[in-house]
Parts: sequence; structure tokens; C-alpha cells
Amino acid sequence: MLNAMRDHQAARAELRGDCERCFGLCCVALPFAASADFAVDKDAGTPCRNLQGDHRCGIHARLRQKGFTGCTVYDCFGAGQRVSQITFGGQDWRSGPLEHARRMFDVFPVVRQLHELLWYLTEALALPAARPVHAELRGSLEKTEELTRLAPEELAALDVAAHRQEVNVLLLRTSELARAGTKGRKKNRRGADLMGARLKGADLRGADLRGAYLIAADLTGADLRGADLIGADLRDTDLTDADLTGAFFLTQPQLNAARGSAGTRLPASVSRPGHWTAQV
Repeated sequence: MLNAMRDHQAARAELRGDCERCFGLCCVALPFAASADFAVDKDAGTPCRNLQGDHRCGIHARLRQKGFTGCTVYDCFGAGQRVSQITFGGQDWRSGPLEHARRMFDVFPVVRQLHELLWYLTEALALPAARPVHAELRGSLEKTEELTRLAPEELAALDVAAHRQEVNVLLLRTSELARAGTKGRKKNRRGADLMGARLKGADLRGADLRGAYLIAADLTGADLRGADLIGADLRDTDLTDADLTGAFFLTQPQLNAARGSAGTRLPASVSRPGHWTAQV
């Protein structure tokens, strides 16, 4: 059991962004649209104006104040360092030919999606209730890992959507098994439009909130223990004093986009966002 826990933690560590080992790919490969999340427009493949020569952000400590909140809630799930150091062997996009840079920028979003799937599969394997499908989950995990090791040309041509669909079937089954043992009414809110909803103190134990729109919803003091939060939109969601203990398929980017407090109870898979402590 202890070795399994260590393996799980090690796997998770590789699925967290490590900017020190990346060539600032999210700051170059991805497009920005001027909005409440980004202060400027930026085309895909064009370096952000704040990206420095050493691949560091020149305003990293002031992103929110400068209008780049979107950057503070983004996580590549470790895809940046994999593409930089493994897929392209540590060759900087600045030092190679233009075609090399373009291929790197094409590959990065693909690997990011694969790493997100690895995050979910790794978490699914850590859920005791999902034991009936653990063998299938391990097979899917191994297949996804194999895909991340493809050559750049193969990755760029990969049908990620088809693979996501295969994995999603297993994740749905995992969700059903995990929520079956949760006390509560296990409400089905999959894909529900709950933007701005007043759910203060709501009993959402074991709820299916997959893909739910919870933008700016009030979940103050809500009970979300054992809820499935995969793909839920938590932008500006108020999680003050909410209990998310045992909630699964919750990612750090989702949590970073929400608001919370010292009293918000979180699953061990995520960390309390630093900006929460600065909120009034």
C-alpha cells in the first residue's frame, strides 16, 4: 500500500508544470484574446510580450495586477517540460529553424491533452471504489503514456479526440463506482447551466457535476464531498468554507480559477491557491 502511494505521488509530480525545464511554450504556442483574462491579443506561435530571453515571465509576480489572470490559472500538466526536454531533446525553439519551432508549437497542445488524461487516469487508479476497472484503467494509462512518446510528426497527426473518447468511457465508469458509495442524493448536474446559481450550503455530496457551468456560482459552505468535477467550469465560483473532501477529477487550473478561503476543505490532489489568502 505504501509503495503504491509513493508511485502515485511520483506519477502526479511529473504531471505538474515545471517552468524551469520548459522553453516557455504556453507563452508562445497558445493564442490569447483580449478579455478579462488577458490584457492583449496574441496569435498562436507568437511570443507573449512579457516573455524574456531566458523563457521566464517578466511580470510573473504581477500577472493579476497587469491583467493576465488567465496565465495564473493555466497548468500544462507537465506537457511543457516533456515537449521541451524529451520530445525535442532539449533543443530550444529559438535556436532551431523556423519549421522546428512550428512543429514544437503544434505538438505542445497535443501532449498537454494527453497529460491531462494521464492526470485523470492516475487519480482513477487511486480510487479504491474503482477497483473493478483498475485493470482497464492501467491499460489505458499505458496506452496514453505510449502516445506521449511518439515522434513529433506522429504527435502532430494524432487524433486526440478519438483517444479522449476511449478514455472517457472508463472515467465515466470510474465516476459511477466512486459516487455509488457516497452518502447523499447523488444529484445529476452533468453539463448543467449553474452560472451565478445560489447554492450556499447546498448538499452536493456524490453529485455528477461533469462539465457543469458554475461560473460565479455561490457555493459558500456547500458540501461537495465525493463529487465528480471533471470539466466543471469554476471561474469565479465562490468556494468559501465549502467541503470538497474526496471530490475527484478536480484539477489545479479549475481551483485556481475559483475563489476560496482558509476554511475551504480540499482533496489531497490539489493545493490551496496562493491568491485565496489575498482575497477579502
